[in-house]
Amino acid sequence: MKKSIEKHLTLREKILETIRDAIMSGGLKPGEKVAEPELAEKFGISRTPIREAFRQLESEGYLTVIPRKGAVVTSFSPRDVEEFYAIKSILEGYAARCACEKLLDKDLEKLDAINSKLRQMADEGDIRHFFKIHNDFHDLFIRASDNEKLQEMISNLLNKFQRLRVASLSLPGRMHISVQEHEKIIEAFRKRNADLAEKLVRKNAEYGGKVLMQGSSPLKAAERKAALHMDI
Repeated sequence: MKKSIEKHLTLREKILETIRDAIMSGGLKPGEKVAEPELAEKFGISRTPIREAFRQLESEGYLTVIPRKGAVVTSFSPRDVEEFYAIKSILEGYAARCACEKLLDKDLEKLDAINSKLRQMADEGDIRHFFKIHNDFHDLFIRASDNEKLQEMISNLLNKFQRLRVASLSLPGRMHISVQEHEKIIEAFRKRNADLAEKLVRKNAEYGGKVLMQGSSPLKAAERKAALHMDI
């Protein structure tokens, strides 16, 4: 039974990764239908785990499941992007302010260690692992805010728009800039400067939305310089 469950989970993860990668690479376009029969045939499985994967991907903002029609790739408008990052910046900025006086020295050491891993992932161009570890960085100070309702709101918001966050971090130069943003945030935490910590975290989120709105073109020199100094 245990092996059956593990095999089921492995297949589900493969389906999730296959669809996520196809959407992020442009193989599946916004509004395009994702066919259950083709996936069932490809993986040699029934449609049940595929439908479970669809529900997961819908919760992450990759798919929209339409009754009696099936799953299609979710379309996000510029307004969706703008509103998501505006709300994200406010909530995470407030979490940073609350966490500033509560973070222990060992927490700051963990943030440094996480950011070192992120630097390595950025150098390797490993967006998949970068995204997972990037979440660990933000989760640490959000949990330190010691506000359960705030944590729940942020978690629900981020899960629903996971696709946008991956897309933003995937843009040219964005991973390295994120690492440098984190260095400034850690330093603000270390100085117990709640105003600065909130400001930097908010600008971090706002910039993520800005580069996504601009599309996949590389950052201009002036924009890169502004990002590195959080002067945006």
